[in-house]
Amino acid sequence: MTSIDVHELTKDYGSTRAVDQLTFSVRPGRVTGFLGPNGAGKSTTLRLALGLDRPTAGTATFDGRPYAALGNPLRKVGVLLDAQAAHGSRTARSHLLALATSNGIAGSRVGKVLEETGLAAVGRRRIRTFSLGMRQRLGIAAALLGEPDAVMLDEPSNGLDPEGIVWIRELMRGMAREGRTVLVSSHLMNETSSFADHLIVLGRGRLLADLPMKEFLDSRSRPCVRVRTTEEGRFRDALIREGYMPVRGDDGCWTVDGARAGEVGLVAAGEAIPLLELTDLQPTLEQAYLDLTAQESEFAAAAVATTRREE
Repeated sequence: MTSIDVHELTKDYGSTRAVDQLTFSVRPGRVTGFLGPNGAGKSTTLRLALGLDRPTAGTATFDGRPYAALGNPLRKVGVLLDAQAAHGSRTARSHLLALATSNGIAGSRVGKVLEETGLAAVGRRRIRTFSLGMRQRLGIAAALLGEPDAVMLDEPSNGLDPEGIVWIRELMRGMAREGRTVLVSSHLMNETSSFADHLIVLGRGRLLADLPMKEFLDSRSRPCVRVRTTEEGRFRDALIREGYMPVRGDDGCWTVDGARAGEVGLVAAGEAIPLLELTDLQPTLEQAYLDLTAQESEFAAAAVATTRREE
């Protein structure tokens, strides 16, 4: 299967460095989320990898070869960068057939990918009549056309309805299970957390993180436990004796920072304290991502102060 290898990749636009000596690898058999704030260099990196722009230095290769050197590239790498790029006067079928013919792909694949992406019924409609979600499905169909070993998808769920979001999520997971290489750029943290096994995070053109999802979350958080009990006083005293500082919330639940559920459970069991709830609080990808990139956003909105006008 195809791996994507980026080595010391650099891109300067005049005095601005958009990509700064990036080195990372995207491996088969997993879905890799490609994250970063606006202006972080994600789109530039994808364009450099696909030969749409020339690097100032460094390389991006697919199994050791640049994209431009691949014969019939759609059979090796499927790409979704801009779903709006398809010519509006063509039908979906004719658009895909042109791609298939130019890449040595059997015409029979066109009908199959239209079916797979839910566009079979509108294959003969002109693309200019398509909604954003339909164009997005067509872009995904083009990426799947050559049954590639690797796919690179930029914001694949953009414009999709809930059914479409579930479909693309399962599609990406399925490709990874088949041993393919899947790289997905997205700004949607909750959605990325639902499908990504591994994360590559950029900030101001530099590599900030290259870790499995769980390791990334663990690296940006402290253990914390949520507890509910009928013996609040005894519970608090028992934990303080063990060196913890439980805090009671307005909802009657306690949080114990720096502890795990098993540790708190043992303390409660030793004191015969009944527990109604005992849960490890898991950090969200959004929280971990914002913590990592807080100082790396080129475009950040100022806090909005709301004032009450005196009558």
